[in-house]
Amino acid sequence: MSTTLDSMDSILFSLSRAFCTPFAVFVQIQGCVICLLLALGWLMAAYVRNREIKRIKNSMKAGNSLAFLYQDINELEHSRQAKLPRVSVVMPLKGFGEHNLHNWRSQITSLYGGPLEFLFVLESTEDPAYHAVSRLLATHQDHVEAKVVIAGLATTCSQKIHNQLIGVEKMHKDTKYVLFLDDDVSLHPGTIGALTSEMEKNPEIFIQTGYPLDLPSGTLGSYCIYEYHMPCSMGFATGGTTFFLWGGCMMMHADDFRQDRYGVVSGLRDGGYSDDMTLAALAGAHKRLITSPPVAVFPHPLATDLSFGRYWNYLRKQTFVLESYISKVNWIMNKALFAVHCYLSWGFVAPYVMSVIHITSALRIYIKGYSQLEDATFASSGMSLVILLAICTFIELLAMWNLTRREVTLCNLLSPEAPRLTLAPYHWGPIFIAMLVDNFLYPISAFRSHFSQSINWSGIRYHLRNGKVFKIERRNDMVPAKTDLGGKHLYGKKGATHKASFLSSLGRNLAHWRQPKKFDV
Repeated sequence: MSTTLDSMDSILFSLSRAFCTPFAVFVQIQGCVICLLLALGWLMAAYVRNREIKRIKNSMKAGNSLAFLYQDINELEHSRQAKLPRVSVVMPLKGFGEHNLHNWRSQITSLYGGPLEFLFVLESTEDPAYHAVSRLLATHQDHVEAKVVIAGLATTCSQKIHNQLIGVEKMHKDTKYVLFLDDDVSLHPGTIGALTSEMEKNPEIFIQTGYPLDLPSGTLGSYCIYEYHMPCSMGFATGGTTFFLWGGCMMMHADDFRQDRYGVVSGLRDGGYSDDMTLAALAGAHKRLITSPPVAVFPHPLATDLSFGRYWNYLRKQTFVLESYISKVNWIMNKALFAVHCYLSWGFVAPYVMSVIHITSALRIYIKGYSQLEDATFASSGMSLVILLAICTFIELLAMWNLTRREVTLCNLLSPEAPRLTLAPYHWGPIFIAMLVDNFLYPISAFRSHFSQSINWSGIRYHLRNGKVFKIERRNDMVPAKTDLGGKHLYGKKGATHKASFLSSLGRNLAHWRQPKKFDV
């Protein structure tokens, strides 16, 4: 066999040799460590969820057929139910999509035994959700204490926060706990009771939270969003104290808002962009307790038409929250999280790029018979690293699948009469691709957010200055046809109806990035 190298082979072997240097080996070993740490976190989270599954099953075997509601069946006695505190559920709505009616029904048909009211808060009656939720409440008016609240336009904070605060103002005067829910959350019958029980047991709890279980619809965009949320899920599966907070489910003391305790109202109202990031920062600043009970996991089916472009828009909004802050300490924490996340994201992707070079180099040596070359030794060493990475990746994917499987089982137990959840659309190949795509794009999105300091959220553009909202723009041409995750229609034909590709979206973002900021003073 000839040992004369052509130019392409020479470049390929040079890269393979470079990827066997000590620094390159460190990068590849680091990628393996990241995979194993993620796997360990998911295994621990699965242990917490599985422990709750066993508790419910054992309680049912012992004769408590309502174990999905209460661990102790005696809690269902009328004398105890009559003493339950009043809870107000505040749901800021925006748009109407394929899963909204199911989610709203799951919320208003809660089996909580105490006084309970629901406040559906909208920006205006022009929102498509207004007529849909009004019809739903009309069919349950004899059984549910609920009303629709029109909040008007936000001027000093994000529209979601504005809606939440208006909802708090309208809640019942005897409300003890307020539960904030996103309209894409599907509750279990016993969720409100479980959250309230924990608040009653430990008055020191500042916020109780939970986390969604994303169910991919089969599109690449849905897999990317599923993969993006999975690392965070381990922080909510502690069965107790956590530092994480999800704005889609937050139960708090109503008096904290009535008295603006710890600055919860002023912190949100005066320039607040993200409800959960702001409240988490306040909890940290005042050393208040955040907990996440093991039953607080909620099925979240992703839209069946969730495109890659909509995933990119969602990622942009998620990275943008790190640009909002309420104090110098909060700013430092956000920037540290920004740097670590970007480093780990590209640190995760880099070993796979190197592995492609190692595999290609080894194949060229085998096909062309370059076995006598010194490069064959480097290719052999490179393939050893590839095999190690492949093993660690398999362990990571297995741990991710195992946690998802446990959470699906838990959700089915907690909602026995709901349609059964399955992992039918769960495919490991697209999930692996989503892992690479999401981690590659995260730093790009994060840097874009850092330099732009503005974001389009459901047709409203928010501009930040010193970590707070200082300018809000509303124009019809900024309204997307659908929201990112739920695929909700925002204003029907009033908004933009054209479909923009992912590349054109990036092009518009870059053009906006280069434009001078006329409002900077």
